[in-house]
Amino acid sequence: MIVRCKVKPSQYYDSVTLMEVARELTKLPGVVDAAVVMATDANKGILEGAGLLLPEIEAATPNDLVIVVKAESDEVVERALQTAEEHLARQPEAAGGGGPFAFQPRTIRGAVRTNPQANLAIISVAGQYAAAEAWEALHNGLHVLLFSDNVPIEEEIALKKYAAEHGLLMMGADCGTAIINGVALAFANVVPRGPVGIVAAAGTGLQEVSTLLAKLGVGISQGIGTGGRDVKEAVGGIMMIEGIKALQADPETEVLLLVSKPPAPSVTRRVMEEVKKGDKPTVVCFLGGDPEPVAAAGAIPAQTLQEAAYLAAAQTEGYTGPPAEEVIAQEMDRLRVQAAELKKRLKPGQKYIRGLFSGGTLASEALMIWMRDEVLGEVYSNIATDPRLRLVDSTRSQGHTVVDLGEDEFTVGRPHPMIDNDLRIRRLMQEAADPEVAVILLDVVLGYGAHPDPASELGAAVRRAREQAADAGRELIVVASVTGTKDDPQGLDRQVQLLEDAGVVVCNCNAAAARLAEFIVAE
Repeated sequence: MIVRCKVKPSQYYDSVTLMEVARELTKLPGVVDAAVVMATDANKGILEGAGLLLPEIEAATPNDLVIVVKAESDEVVERALQTAEEHLARQPEAAGGGGPFAFQPRTIRGAVRTNPQANLAIISVAGQYAAAEAWEALHNGLHVLLFSDNVPIEEEIALKKYAAEHGLLMMGADCGTAIINGVALAFANVVPRGPVGIVAAAGTGLQEVSTLLAKLGVGISQGIGTGGRDVKEAVGGIMMIEGIKALQADPETEVLLLVSKPPAPSVTRRVMEEVKKGDKPTVVCFLGGDPEPVAAAGAIPAQTLQEAAYLAAAQTEGYTGPPAEEVIAQEMDRLRVQAAELKKRLKPGQKYIRGLFSGGTLASEALMIWMRDEVLGEVYSNIATDPRLRLVDSTRSQGHTVVDLGEDEFTVGRPHPMIDNDLRIRRLMQEAADPEVAVILLDVVLGYGAHPDPASELGAAVRRAREQAADAGRELIVVASVTGTKDDPQGLDRQVQLLEDAGVVVCNCNAAAARLAEFIVAE
């Protein structure tokens, strides 16, 4: 096999463009593998694992673009590199537009003039430019969803203070999900309108609870994202508090549901003080947080996203479903029976779980469940709060591991794993080769913005991984959950079927999948 690369210094293309070019290269006859990425340390680690790291790439900087191809001959490699150059050269032309919709406003002010009825802006630009665009939107009286990350926290604080003073929502920075007046923004699912209003500092957390509510026949009034840093002490929960105020005043909202990783203690106090002022039932899921301040404020604490959805549904008028405690207890009994049967397939020495997540909140939930249950012992992660349990190298697992592949270290110069499965598939094959791995745990997130057919790619990869393990005399158990609804573009039922056809054990939510994996390897 021939491996060759081309390094293009100080050239930047958006991650989706790079993903599309890489896909075109892998379709070429004779190409075994290819990658088109920015030369970040994380991407270098991934390339090394794939056997694609060359000295020229090691010497490249994070601002450099790398095209690397593994192929059957020099001729195929050269053709692939030339194809990549041609695709990249066409990108600026394609961005220029044409046809009946050739006119595109180049500024937010121009967009407002073109469409004066607009009242919300979605901003997704490089972090160093994002705050300026957000200021322009706010000054034009627009609510803002700021998708961009790497925005200085001082700018986020100033933007949110201004928005709060002027009756505007400033969702983000790094806000990936919202559902406003029934319209899904960024990564979000097709869910019915209804009585539950959600404020979330956790994008896939909002997706998980809103889709679980939909499966229970309960819709949402609003889904307000805040960005994860909103609940840090420096920001002070400004937008979570504004979201609570908005939902308390909203006549269509009967029940409030707050979702976040544990806020700073001072932020928890402020948020609970705001909850106390309201008269609507409020369910609070601060994953891994202390439930006592929540209960003391008169709110209903939930330990998992699944429990939060059931508790919120139970507070709505006319809901007749069984209590959350009963549902979860019965489910855990079923999972233990299922786990006992699956465990029989394992060989001696297969003892570890490897969780490969695209959703940060879902990764945090799995990690929280395992740490709280104290069954697995130490669990390592790139998002561990305990420094002792932080992965030394996020591209290499150790023991039981949870990896959030959507963390910045993996997504700089590369599409988010909810959009592009390539990174997760590479990691899946890497973990499948480890004879000590018993279970691989996956989350599959559907909805607008996500991959159009994730289960097709992941299912094919799972087949290869299970065949690889079988060739080595082992069985690899793959467990997954699918966050989505039947009305999502990808279709929930079809995605579940594709995964099950590939031998994946599919659970009805992320918490259940995490528990099943835990029960399989527990002594």
